[in-house]
Amino acid sequence: MTAPLVPGTQVRHGRVSLALSFFIQGTVFALLVTRIPAIQDRYGISDGLLPVFLAAVPVLAGVGSVLTEHLVKRVPPRRVLRCVQPLVCLALLAAGSAGSMGQAAVALAAFGLSVGALDASMNMLGVSLQRAYGRSIMLGFHAAYSLGGIVGASLAWAGAHWQLSLAVLYGPVVAVLVPLALVIGRWFVDGANGTAGTAGGSGGQTAASVSMRLLLPLCLVMAFAYIGDSTVSNWSAKYLQDVLGSSEQVATVPYNVYMVTTLLGRAVGDLGVRRFGAVAVVRCGTVVAACGFAVVAVAPGAWTGMAGFTLLGIGLCVLVPQTFAAAGRLAGPAASDTAIARLNIFNYVGFLVGSPLVGALGDAWSYRGAMLVPMLLVLVTLVYARSFGPQVARYGDSHERARTADVGRSSNGL
Repeated sequence: MTAPLVPGTQVRHGRVSLALSFFIQGTVFALLVTRIPAIQDRYGISDGLLPVFLAAVPVLAGVGSVLTEHLVKRVPPRRVLRCVQPLVCLALLAAGSAGSMGQAAVALAAFGLSVGALDASMNMLGVSLQRAYGRSIMLGFHAAYSLGGIVGASLAWAGAHWQLSLAVLYGPVVAVLVPLALVIGRWFVDGANGTAGTAGGSGGQTAASVSMRLLLPLCLVMAFAYIGDSTVSNWSAKYLQDVLGSSEQVATVPYNVYMVTTLLGRAVGDLGVRRFGAVAVVRCGTVVAACGFAVVAVAPGAWTGMAGFTLLGIGLCVLVPQTFAAAGRLAGPAASDTAIARLNIFNYVGFLVGSPLVGALGDAWSYRGAMLVPMLLVLVTLVYARSFGPQVARYGDSHERARTADVGRSSNGL
């Protein structure tokens, strides 16, 4: 089995292999986060110590992203991704089969460091491939991640339903995913060159040319989007049950609906970006997400609340992929990897801030009022919407319609 030799074929195979990589990561991450209670019970982690464990993973993931920023100056992102994805899978298995709390802590630390490098390198390759295609494909990669999340959550539900140990649940999944990750890794490409790629890209820019001042609007959007996402994942069930008076079974529905609408929105989102441009899609998604939070905050009952969480999935799903794409465009090919590694840190910032923020506001004020805070934060995206690219930047050739938005190329023509 050898990698394709024709450059055009390489890019197409690279797109498929990267989508599978996103799918694997979505599956693995869902298997971890949905079984946190089981991990706590297995290792006897106290309620007071559990937040430390949970916070350590995104903190170390941020460290992993920072290290990846420096690593890709010497090693192509495709090689980083090829190495760290099997490590993430093995760290998941270790977290479920360790013999003590200390060993579990080491496994979770390894998971955090490697997942930061994985997230950064996956999105580096995604932006590079989008630049090669000359049209929006980033939402498709994140749709594969959402699909993986649904599969992982379903497997976790089955494991809980059949009362499988974590080792029995994780073992067969990892036994399938690690070989798959190793195989698809042979087809990862740097789309900037359409071949095997280089560590630093090409062109006259350097990593030093990427300033945080340039990236700050996108960093804020990334953090606020993940605050919104973590609000849904951590508080939707409690909100429906405690505030809106739903049953325990109905309270589990909103997050599942949110995941499905996120998948559907990302599956068709690239078409919207190609037709209307990234700026218009981001603005629309922001307004829909804000309306979702507003509906949740004023909902008189459970079914109205679920409608609000459905709107949240449709709106929030476009923000993160387009933020990565915008960072790559603003930085240009040579500095794109550095920009994405730095931006990726704010993924974890939002994840860390979101759940405690809503919980503290809910306890001190009200959970209805707390839902308005992520709504206002998400609306900040409207202020920075122009950072997502030229509102009208059209081109036409034999492969694209004349009304396709040029989202894959930087504004200076690189």
